[in-house]
Amino acid sequence: MPQPALIAHELVRDLGGRRVLDGVSLTASPGHRIGLIGENGAGKSTLLRVLAGVDEPDSGAVSRPDGLGFLHQESPFAGEATLASVLDEALSEAREDLARLERLGEALARVPEDDPRHPDLLDAYGRRLEQAQDRESWDADRRAALVLEGMGLGSLAHGRRLGSLSGGQRGRLALAALLVRRPSALLLDEPTNHLDDGAAAFLEEQLRGMPGAVLVASHDRAFLDAVCTDLIDLDPAVNGPVRYGGGYSAYVNEKCAERERWERRYAEEQEELEELRLAAGVTAHRLAPDRGPRDHEKMGYGHRAGRVQSQISRRVRNASRRLGELQRTRVAEPPPPLRFAAPRPAARTPDDSDFAASGPATRRPDDPDSSASGPATRRPDDPDSLVSLRAVRVPGRLALSALEVSSTERLLVTGGNGAGKSTLLAVLAGRLTAEGAVRRRSGTTVGLLTQDTVFDRPDRTVRDTYALALGPERAERVPLGRLGLLAEADLDRPVGQVSVGQRRRLALALLMARPPQLLLLDEPTNHLSPRLCDELEEALGGGPGAIVVASHDRWLRNRWQGRELRLEPAGG
Repeated sequence: MPQPALIAHELVRDLGGRRVLDGVSLTASPGHRIGLIGENGAGKSTLLRVLAGVDEPDSGAVSRPDGLGFLHQESPFAGEATLASVLDEALSEAREDLARLERLGEALARVPEDDPRHPDLLDAYGRRLEQAQDRESWDADRRAALVLEGMGLGSLAHGRRLGSLSGGQRGRLALAALLVRRPSALLLDEPTNHLDDGAAAFLEEQLRGMPGAVLVASHDRAFLDAVCTDLIDLDPAVNGPVRYGGGYSAYVNEKCAERERWERRYAEEQEELEELRLAAGVTAHRLAPDRGPRDHEKMGYGHRAGRVQSQISRRVRNASRRLGELQRTRVAEPPPPLRFAAPRPAARTPDDSDFAASGPATRRPDDPDSSASGPATRRPDDPDSLVSLRAVRVPGRLALSALEVSSTERLLVTGGNGAGKSTLLAVLAGRLTAEGAVRRRSGTTVGLLTQDTVFDRPDRTVRDTYALALGPERAERVPLGRLGLLAEADLDRPVGQVSVGQRRRLALALLMARPPQLLLLDEPTNHLSPRLCDELEEALGGGPGAIVVASHDRWLRNRWQGRELRLEPAGG
């Protein structure tokens, strides 16, 4: 039985006085896996909610197949529910398929072929059979066990209540329930959040085998490249959202070419508009004779003057007509793209050679993002090191025999969930005391971007928060808008009213505006659009200063040019 397509026509949705969706149309046919990409606020989640029927559009229409599945960013299950009850609900459609087939089969056995009811029963049996085959209903229980294992949930007791699970486990369970169901169409909002490499690879395999349409909003570039047959970019474009064939790699190439075409077309039209305005308002009139007839011209002057005036009038009319036409149809100005244009990290100073013993970090009063240590005690094994770790241990969280971070280090820290990546960054920053020897060069400035970003004054605007944290002189020298991490429209909104991703971008901007000698970034590509992730990676590549990045981002890891440290979970 062919799966029906998911079709949206001219969707419009306004939220908070802002038009989020402006005439979006799309068709998601069975077998197509469409990725939705774009900046924060471009409308990815809003579009998925409208397509799923969770929200209604202000105008436009959606035709959706029955039994569509939707993964929210928030878990849809109550804390009192158990793992067993979630699985029972996910398996209910497959079990209903089998029960219904059994009843129809029994009815067909009782009704003779020449009975008028037989064709209808046979048709109903055939349709249910094809649906059961699409859902692989006979294999549903085995599939449920495989999916739980693939999502890293196989060891959980089925009687365990969801309230006792971590946020990541609940998110993976919601995704697992949809995979078990195999719905007629599947809508996923950031499905790779909380997934390790194995679970992400398992998810990709499952989605490639889905018979129906799949739409997914994601910032995970490796996932988009591995799964998608098409990408829809919701960022502003000449004719609205653009659909691209292929995965993320193909999109990057085409997007660059498209932006160049848009900018070139806009520049050419602006040049033509200027010429037409000049022709209609000034140039044509300057061609008119500005003198009286000479004595030898008096007989033909009136005829020639009339002919010239006629030519001038025609030119003015033509220029005015073309000007009006171009003004009505001209292409919009390409909005300035967000650009990660951060200053380079700070270089070491000539007297930065001594080391300080570890202990709780103290912050300089003029630098809320830096940590400094106490009196110098000794040099590390490597004279170029900023931080030296020996036999470092945080019980149950981190165990590391040795690590040297040089003044020009580019270190990528990887490992599964719970391996201690965030813990290591906190130790390097001096924000967490560890057993063993942690030595830091005296005076080293350290900046740490954590995964959880909290500001003391949520009522203060983004712009004011930035200026007050840096001081007016520094904020003027490195304007927040120039860093390209936040849109101009968001700068005067209270910090408490912007998204989690935007608050994290503000924290990153504060670090970039006063570059430390040691920059520590914990999952820096979270909440960034794919294009901004590309630019962030490029910005981290050169310049002085040390950078340590902890990340599960497979695209970043595959392209990393520096050193890599893989952590394993610490015992006890």
